[in-house]
Amino acid sequence: MTKICAAVLIFFTLELLWNQASGIKWLALARMSSVATIKEDKECNVLDGLVKKQKKICKKHVEMMGAVRKGAIEAIHECQFQFRNRRWNCSTVDASTIFGNVLHQGSREASFVHAISSAGVAHPVTRACSSGTMSECGCDRTVRGRSPAGFEWAGCSDNIAFGTAFSRTFVDARERVRKDREGSSSRVLMNLHNNEAGRKIIEENMLTQCKCHGVSGSCELKTCWRAMPSFRKIGYMLKEKFDGACEVQQKKAGSRSVLVPRSTQYKPHSSTDLVYLVASPDFCERDPKTGALGTHGRRCNKTSKAIDGCELMCCGRGYVTKKRVIIERCHCKFHWCCYVKCQNCKREIEEHTCL
Repeated sequence: MTKICAAVLIFFTLELLWNQASGIKWLALARMSSVATIKEDKECNVLDGLVKKQKKICKKHVEMMGAVRKGAIEAIHECQFQFRNRRWNCSTVDASTIFGNVLHQGSREASFVHAISSAGVAHPVTRACSSGTMSECGCDRTVRGRSPAGFEWAGCSDNIAFGTAFSRTFVDARERVRKDREGSSSRVLMNLHNNEAGRKIIEENMLTQCKCHGVSGSCELKTCWRAMPSFRKIGYMLKEKFDGACEVQQKKAGSRSVLVPRSTQYKPHSSTDLVYLVASPDFCERDPKTGALGTHGRRCNKTSKAIDGCELMCCGRGYVTKKRVIIERCHCKFHWCCYVKCQNCKREIEEHTCL
């Protein structure tokens, strides 16, 4: 009986750890080339990183999985671009959890990853709909007629409503399962809020693009359509939200659980603000528990006083400087017709690396 109880305890402990540590496991799709060409619903059963509910969604929307995989790739790349000069630089360290233990805690970094990955699904799915290659979605047909500004709505407006709805269904699936099983824990509420914030950033920054029609560009008639901002712009906006993220705690509001600012000095967060539960580690030294890789060996900027500067990036440990000669094209001239001829120039550069 004791052995049975111990086994049950181990099982539930492992399940709890998996729920806490799995983070956004579906991002592992970025490393599975087979997803891009998935054609049959039975293939959804062998995809790593998907919870049972996500596999059901995969079977129902097989043609969308290529866009989901693209979203995972774009989210990871954008995270690495936005944090390339930070101590935590979005390093992918594990094939299944991608970002490793850094997502275990409800930190700012976890909030950004949830937001960018949720936006990462909504963006390419919406693009796929506008491309006309999807059977279950197309352009946004609700944007029609003459606008108060005097132009005609025409062309193919991005169907952001479908993209965000699909992202909400797929990305939030794991958190919804946890919510049904465990109730509204603070981490579930945090993840769901940040997922939605990533999608709302796209919705609230839709662009109006136009084209003029008429003789010699006279613009006698102007037609316009709704288009999403570039994913790079979405990344910049979410990075700003990361820098101004709100630390929150769970509180009861009647029968509901909600997140409120931990400090009464701060105003309530908006639907597009990122929220977090615990302070981030300093990421200076390698710590498997927190997922920090440390900054030993990282390049730094000797002249910068910001976080990419050698003093802050190296956490006061100092740095080494090495000189390196690079060869680059120079003194390029255009020759009629039709080629460019360049010389090869040598240039010595300094590289600074944290101790």
